[in-house]
Amino acid sequence: MSLSSLGYFALLPVTAVCYYLLPAWWQNLVLAAASLVFLWVNLPDGPQRLVPLAALAAVTLFTYFLALGMPRSRSKKARVALGVAGCLSLLAVFKYCNAVLPVLLGPSTLVKLAFPLGISFYSFAAISYLIDVYRGDIAPEKNLLHYFLFTGFFATITSGPICRGGQLLPQLKTPRKFSAPACGQALRLFAAGLFKKVAVSDVLALYVDQVFAGYQNHGGLSLLAAAVGYSLVLYFDFAGYSEMARASGLLLGIQLPENFKTPYFSTNFSGFWSRWHISLSSWLQDYLFMPLVWGRWTSHLPIIGKKVEKPPMISSVAMVFFLSGFWHGSTLPFVVWGLLQAAYRVGEELLHQKLGKPRKRPPAWMVWSKRAGVFCLWTLSLVFFKMGSEAAGKSFSVADGFGYLAGMVRGLSPVRFASEWLADVQAGFYAKPIMAAGWLAFVVLCLALAFWMDWQRNFRFKNKPLEQVLSGQKTAVRWAVDYAMVIAILVGLIIQSGGLAGQSFAYANF
Repeated sequence: MSLSSLGYFALLPVTAVCYYLLPAWWQNLVLAAASLVFLWVNLPDGPQRLVPLAALAAVTLFTYFLALGMPRSRSKKARVALGVAGCLSLLAVFKYCNAVLPVLLGPSTLVKLAFPLGISFYSFAAISYLIDVYRGDIAPEKNLLHYFLFTGFFATITSGPICRGGQLLPQLKTPRKFSAPACGQALRLFAAGLFKKVAVSDVLALYVDQVFAGYQNHGGLSLLAAAVGYSLVLYFDFAGYSEMARASGLLLGIQLPENFKTPYFSTNFSGFWSRWHISLSSWLQDYLFMPLVWGRWTSHLPIIGKKVEKPPMISSVAMVFFLSGFWHGSTLPFVVWGLLQAAYRVGEELLHQKLGKPRKRPPAWMVWSKRAGVFCLWTLSLVFFKMGSEAAGKSFSVADGFGYLAGMVRGLSPVRFASEWLADVQAGFYAKPIMAAGWLAFVVLCLALAFWMDWQRNFRFKNKPLEQVLSGQKTAVRWAVDYAMVIAILVGLIIQSGGLAGQSFAYANF
């Protein structure tokens, strides 16, 4: 079951009806029951069926009891260190064991470990909770049911957003009342997220996956088009999921953090990372970057022997993005992706130090040139991200990533691109030219609507939440957009020939 599946379309309204009709003290029990149902349906088949539940229970109970005893403990640092080490060790076992053991021991006959749904997201949430309790920012949560909902809430467990204890736990302590306006906003926001996922990302991926799977046989224009296409696929997939998760919370009276704020309108990478996967980038800033920059600790550099009290800001930025790449996957293409992000951010900081900060009111041509530059560099880096994600079910290496980039400058023939595009769309969608033309028209129209939402949000509404952007339109425009999204969702599902089975989300296995 995913947030775009028929099962979820049944689970969410049933949960909401029970949630509001039963007495208020039942609300958290209803959420816990719905979360357990969601987890149970997503369990893998076979002997490891209960492994994901065991992993979630281990992280939840371990960090709950560590934090509970922290106020009375004389060794708070030791408790935090134990909790962080435990969560990261468990995460590392599931994330890297299947990739590392075959390299060390040769082709292994061992059964691969089942990857627990959302383990990265609830592990990071638990770590932030422990650190916040240690710092005194929040009090330890005494109610285990509340803490389970913090780590295992069904709307966020698949791909986040990564919640903070100080934001989510207080909401679980007060009764939530039904609000018709909030319900309307939630349904509209859910439709927008489903539209981005089903009508934009999944339909565009039918072409993108074909090109990446056989990139050696494609010309430069096809590779360029697929690289740009993948940057759109990933964005609308993950942004769509985040909006569906936020809509689920909003329907139940729970405010979840925003995860995307029109990142493709950013003019630099510091701005980009404050708009892309916000819950992760802010987590890395608060719990990794800031301790590195401001924490006082002493070490000696290897070989050189030079003593340093703390790493400089530039090296801290590079370290954070390198670890971000390493976190995303166990294959080298993800590490290269992380190193490229580090290079972008470090290069940006060095340019600012050398040339000074940019003008506050630059001319329009400069602003749009910067936006285009950020998008192009980001798109090039995503080639390695896609290769690390096993494009179209195939495993690729770093060499494949560089081979893909090199191929972008070869065979730049519009005629070749047209023939390759037609063959790829026919292979990924439907083997008739007229249907391929229909696919192209549908993609163009859906992209236009999706970017219209981002345009409105960025320029007219100054990055207010999307549900406010949609509700703030004139009545005729609002209804036209609503109907357009619903029709596009239905057409998108038809194009995918049964997409209601629930296509997996791009970040589901991170």
